[in-house]
Amino acid sequence: MKSITRTTLALLATAAPLALSFAAPRAQDVPPAPEAPGVTASPTPARPAVPTRLYEVVKVVDGDTIHVLKDGKVEKLRLLSVDTEERIRPNQKQNPDKPMTLFGEECALWAVDFFAALADEDGKTRVGLLFPEGKEARGTFGRLLCHVILPDGRDFNLMLVQLGKSPYYNKYGNSRVKHAEFVEAQRAARAKQLGIWNPATNEPKTPGAPVYKRNYDALLTWWQARADAIDAYELRAAEDPVGVFTSEDHEMLDLALLLGEEVTVFGTVDRVFEERDGSRTFLLRASVKDKALRVKVPADAVEALRPAELDALTEYGRQNYAYFRGVITRGERGFELVLRDPARVERAGPEPAMPTPGAAR
Repeated sequence: MKSITRTTLALLATAAPLALSFAAPRAQDVPPAPEAPGVTASPTPARPAVPTRLYEVVKVVDGDTIHVLKDGKVEKLRLLSVDTEERIRPNQKQNPDKPMTLFGEECALWAVDFFAALADEDGKTRVGLLFPEGKEARGTFGRLLCHVILPDGRDFNLMLVQLGKSPYYNKYGNSRVKHAEFVEAQRAARAKQLGIWNPATNEPKTPGAPVYKRNYDALLTWWQARADAIDAYELRAAEDPVGVFTSEDHEMLDLALLLGEEVTVFGTVDRVFEERDGSRTFLLRASVKDKALRVKVPADAVEALRPAELDALTEYGRQNYAYFRGVITRGERGFELVLRDPARVERAGPEPAMPTPGAAR
């Protein structure tokens, strides 16, 4: 019975239906696409397929976060594979690793105007949504992770990279939809010094003023090492789809809890808690908040786990992924895995080869 259950689950996991249908574009359905500044169009560009289901845009928060009306509910979207700079919020403290920038503010205002210009005769803007592998997923803040497809079929996420308004953001893995296109879009935007790739972007005009810039050379190196670790995990999970899985797969955590067997969980640490009894708790990243896995290190095992360098899993510029092996149990706050032996932790690789310090972040 146990093997049948596992086999059936593995088969079901590969059978997700497509969530976005496309129709062949008709000339009267496709509005003329405005030229993207600084992006040279192909002499004979392929006409993208247009989405057949559109959702009303109700709010544009910034360059990579918008709200749409979907199935009678306002959904917050987090655009995949992009990460525009933070817009300026006067009462918020600067984060040196992800500062608020003038370009971030300009990008947010541009996005507001961009979507407003796409409004129909009724004054409403509508877009399509594309979910990798046809499966809706949410990030840690409950936002739907997706691509926004414009009414004429263009991928807005990809456009942000083409225009230099965002880097190719693969911190949580390479794109499952358009990896090669994102890589090429970023290469071309850098070559043309568009947006974030222009050395003058975010340079203060007043001598001696604080410099708030992101160090994209360091970030891209860090993100790529994380993406490489995810690629390696996926190969490993393909060989054992029910014995090796990610901490974000709460359905597999449910199954592991039911079976009570040892499993290997791949994940990254969101937060570390120093408990009153001297134990430590490592909260792993989860797609559903109340389905998160906590790796518990008992007080009498804390010193033994020092060589595993678990704290480094939260550090900027380090490889943040690891494999944890053990039995999934139910704790007071959800899934737990008790860790006593450093041999039960395997640091994922590669470790980022970070550039020489010196450039402003």
